[in-house]
Amino acid sequence: MTVPSEQHPPAAMVVPRFFVKQRITVMVNRYEVRAAAPDGAEGHLLAFAEQKRMKLKEEITFYADESRSRAVFSFTARQRLDVHAQHDVFDEYGTVIGCFSKQFGASLLRSTWNLSAPGLESVGRERRPVIAILRRIWELIPYLGDVWVPFVFHFDFVDTATGATVMVSERQKAIRDRYEVTVPDPRLDFRVAASMAVALDALQSR
Repeated sequence: MTVPSEQHPPAAMVVPRFFVKQRITVMVNRYEVRAAAPDGAEGHLLAFAEQKRMKLKEEITFYADESRSRAVFSFTARQRLDVHAQHDVFDEYGTVIGCFSKQFGASLLRSTWNLSAPGLESVGRERRPVIAILRRIWELIPYLGDVWVPFVFHFDFVDTATGATVMVSERQKAIRDRYEVTVPDPRLDFRVAASMAVALDALQSR
């Protein structure tokens, strides 16, 4: 379903397709967000993110490049150590441009997230319930569940009002986490979509 642009103007920054790749170090998880080239391959770097571990309040900052000289957007949890905390997405000037939160009850069997942006309310769920249950069993195995998840899982976000697809995150088969993200809804700002895509990996086991 296509939403007329005159009713809901597009976001300030729209990227219909991109990739997210995880790089693990001792104390920091790093993520590369790369554009999708016309041939479907990974293109130029759009943002570089870092997640510091052992923090009471979850926060991830996205930089323009690996030099980390310029922060371009970020997301921060409103509450500390809360599995269903609301996370606000900020632009580089500190203005809130979207938010997301995990539905704790629904996520016990199938991870479910709320995702909001101006003019848009959506909900995202793991595509395959059976894989969701198998993944939870795997994550209970000491050590293995923390370092490697063998299941390929996907998330589909839909508009709560129309049921139209807003965003899709598909995990690729790779040793390190790698995701292909498509955003068919132009109301969803790239910075909000990228934040949600990284959170699906960084916060998934919370």
